[in-house]
Amino acid sequence: MDEHHDEPARRRIAGWLVHVYTAAGAWVGLMAAIHILSGDNRSALLWLTLAVLIDASDGWLARRLQVKALVPSIDGARLDDIVDYVTFTFLPILMIYRSGWLPYPAELWTFFPLVTSLLAFANVRAKEGGFFRGFPSYWNIVAFYIAIWLHAYGPWVVLGVVLALSCMSILPVRFVYPTRTPRMAFWFVLGGLLWLPIIALILGVFFPDPPNWLLMLSLVYPGFYVVLSIYMDVADRRQRSR
Repeated sequence: MDEHHDEPARRRIAGWLVHVYTAAGAWVGLMAAIHILSGDNRSALLWLTLAVLIDASDGWLARRLQVKALVPSIDGARLDDIVDYVTFTFLPILMIYRSGWLPYPAELWTFFPLVTSLLAFANVRAKEGGFFRGFPSYWNIVAFYIAIWLHAYGPWVVLGVVLALSCMSILPVRFVYPTRTPRMAFWFVLGGLLWLPIIALILGVFFPDPPNWLLMLSLVYPGFYVVLSIYMDVADRRQRSR
């Protein structure tokens, strides 16, 4: 009988632990910030990769355990958005600025990705129908590719990429939400799982100058993601217009 009564308590504790797991992403972000400020981009990007892994798994845990019902006093989506803004936007932009990859006045250019991404996070329609509305603030990935590739083309090229993606954050373009799309979710998730070891290999062994074949291999999944997002967005809009 006691065990039967203890079960709801155990489930509530499990629900709280999932929220703590999500919130731990803020501490992971602090570890990344310490390395960014010390100029150790490799370690910072490894910590930001850990933040991605937490973000990729906490939602699944929350849905599996029905955390919303177990801990109704905590808004898991809001908690997730706060941590994501720090680790997916604020810290990568800090890295881009701190590393000198933007032209003068670098402080001014950081305004655009920070503000447009924040507006995108606050958009009530930011996640709907299996899509992100606008560029989904994957600035951690952008910072990674600037570090190993784009910075070699000069600060004005980096600025062009930053400004273009900043504009796309608030434009009505859509990108697939990999774990929530009603179609092809398996392939998006599988692609991501195959892509992460490549990123880990670059960061662990070849950073900041990976061989060209490895760089090209690492770009396959992002290219697949962008092209398929465009295709699925166009197909979805055509279907809705009929």
